[in-house]
Amino acid sequence: MKIDFGITANDYAKHRAGFPNSLFDRLSKYGIGLPGQNIVDLGTGTGTLARGFATRGAKVIGIDPSVSLVEQAKQLDQAAQVQVEYRIATAENTGLPDASVDVVTAGQCWHWFDRPRAVQEVKRILRADGYIAIAHFDWIPLKANVVEATEKLIEAHNPQWKMGGGSGLHPQWLQDTAEGGFQEIQTFSYDIFVPYTHEDWRGRIRASAGVGASLTTEQVEVFDQELATLLQEKYPTPILQVHHRVWAAIAKLPHS
Repeated sequence: MKIDFGITANDYAKHRAGFPNSLFDRLSKYGIGLPGQNIVDLGTGTGTLARGFATRGAKVIGIDPSVSLVEQAKQLDQAAQVQVEYRIATAENTGLPDASVDVVTAGQCWHWFDRPRAVQEVKRILRADGYIAIAHFDWIPLKANVVEATEKLIEAHNPQWKMGGGSGLHPQWLQDTAEGGFQEIQTFSYDIFVPYTHEDWRGRIRASAGVGASLTTEQVEVFDQELATLLQEKYPTPILQVHHRVWAAIAKLPHS
């Protein structure tokens, strides 16, 4: 299944809920996202993490291979009146100088990378005692909730999509960082409910890997109408409270 989030950049920018402010507050307690820090955000997409750190006074470079997503990020930055530098590159080959940044982050994207190569690139560009922070903001399917019903519909329309049924926890990323030589590995997670109108939830799902980023335009239209019907029939409340889990792993690069 070929994934291209650039195809769905408009929905991605408009409907995908960004990381909540509470994540940045928690990360700051670990020394991440502080004013004046030099931060590189890998797989930045529409700049959700990058913009949050810039708002808090960090100097941020966003890295992404998608021109269309970066263009959306720049528009959102302008609306938020924040400054982020963007570069079209990959997590495995950022083009940045050795030992040049304090923190490297990756939000909702580590699974798309060649992870061993990405770890080595992070180590190369980080200064000694620098941090990596990998964050997720995942919807959580529970019995009979709107997420579970939506995932079943995605699977019906796109049998190649195998990303359903997640817990929002990502222990493999701890192994990636440990095997890469990082130390002082820590994690945290907490649950929140995100309000979505029916229209916004449909847009959020169109912007997902299993729908807008991999199906044809015609297939997306058929899916979207079926999701609209499903929501009207089974979840008629105007505002859906969608269960999400925030999860982050933080690790430190030692001196040697």
